[in-house]
Amino acid sequence: MAAIYQAVYRRASSLFCRLHSTYVRKMRYLNELKEDDSLCRQAQTSGTFYLFHNLSPFLQKVGKKYLVPQLSAAEMKRILEKFKETEQWIEKSVLISCSDEHVPHFALDLGALQKSVIESELKGSFTDLRKALFIVDGKDSPLLASAQSLLRWHDSHQYCSKTGQPTQKNVAGSKRVCHASGITYYPQMSPVVITLVSDRSRCLLARQPSFPQGMYTALSGFCDVGENVEETVRREVAEEVGLEVESLWYSASQHWPFPSSCLMIACHALVRAQQAEISMNSLELEEARWFGLEEIMEGLKREPRSSKQDNGSFLPWFPPQQAIAHQLICEWVKQQTS
Repeated sequence: MAAIYQAVYRRASSLFCRLHSTYVRKMRYLNELKEDDSLCRQAQTSGTFYLFHNLSPFLQKVGKKYLVPQLSAAEMKRILEKFKETEQWIEKSVLISCSDEHVPHFALDLGALQKSVIESELKGSFTDLRKALFIVDGKDSPLLASAQSLLRWHDSHQYCSKTGQPTQKNVAGSKRVCHASGITYYPQMSPVVITLVSDRSRCLLARQPSFPQGMYTALSGFCDVGENVEETVRREVAEEVGLEVESLWYSASQHWPFPSSCLMIACHALVRAQQAEISMNSLELEEARWFGLEEIMEGLKREPRSSKQDNGSFLPWFPPQQAIAHQLICEWVKQQTS
């Protein structure tokens, strides 16, 4: 009997912890804000706002650090009044997160207002997201990426693809509705595989012409309709470098806002050392080559600005810590050295 009581107690305690954990309460509150327009509208009066200008986030430099300021609703009202704009601007914001204390966070794009005046007023600057993601604190990068993706989606989905009529976003920005057809549109992400290919003793990295000079990274490509992740990995490796994958395994995933909202699915792939001669697709890649462990470890220490040599050429360097490609490369190094 005692054992039964203990089992019931453990189950009840587990349920109590789940229902009252900070994470569960936070997720349920966010869901309520997405579903209840009046509740979300009320939250806008007490929430904080991340500012963008034509999809570039607003940053402030303090010393050597770049901070992502959160403006209060009162501060937003003051700025809008300065521009002689109405508070209806606030309704253009989108919900992106909330704190553990249930303070909601919104993103708002002020692209129609004069950028230099806002920057002067708030003592900061609007920075291209590609740069911003790598200079702000790691906890802010995913938030900026999500915010820009959501703002971009709303900007490009203002009309119904079936009727051509305008769509209307809900207050939270979690969906858009065409009232003429009754169709509800939700933000979507495109799945992309990013794959670190290895022949056990070396790993393969490549670069495209659009990359910064000297930067190499793992192979990547969009999933085709009807493909699973494994099929995409095998096809992309075959297409881009002419190698056949022998085995592969999943590592992790990451939201990535370029070129639009993508879900990066990171994998490791193994090819046979006896069949590891690269046949590069020059339409997609500028260069692809094998790297040994020592060269990879040196490249991980190297920063972009230190990669240029006296003769004008560039030493290899790799994506920074915030990028999932960096994680794949570090995992490979750990595997080689363990």
